[in-house]
Amino acid sequence: MIRGASKIALDAKGRMAIPSRYRDAVTSRSGGKLVATVDRECLLIYPEPDWEEFERNLMAMPNVNPVARGLQQIMMGYATDIRMDAHGRVLIPKDLRDVAGLGRRAMLLGQRHRFELWDEDRWNAKRDEWFATDPGEGLGLPAELGTLTF
Repeated sequence: MIRGASKIALDAKGRMAIPSRYRDAVTSRSGGKLVATVDRECLLIYPEPDWEEFERNLMAMPNVNPVARGLQQIMMGYATDIRMDAHGRVLIPKDLRDVAGLGRRAMLLGQRHRFELWDEDRWNAKRDEWFATDPGEGLGLPAELGTLTF
């Protein structure tokens, strides 16, 4: 299970250390093999088996639907295999860092079966925007979540 938020740094080469609290889980789940791709404002990083399941579901969507086709093109087009080294680091390719606007300071968010990697300033702005939103307005929570109490 991947959860929690961690401030991290990317070095000049674009490497980041996976926080130690996640390393055993990533190693046992995927042997340190991960897949990174782009989302709208961040990168998504999946252990390889979880990416493969997501990939099957993504590619099963009808590509005649323009939204589905766009997701397939972007997410599959940018999907990149990355591997944790002996020091628990992964190299985030420059093209992915550029798309996500990643600088040296970043936030790594655990999202159960994947990570989100955000530029720290971009994440802070998004988080502050979310916190400033009245829970009864504008969140657009899916009906599947049922009634949430804040």
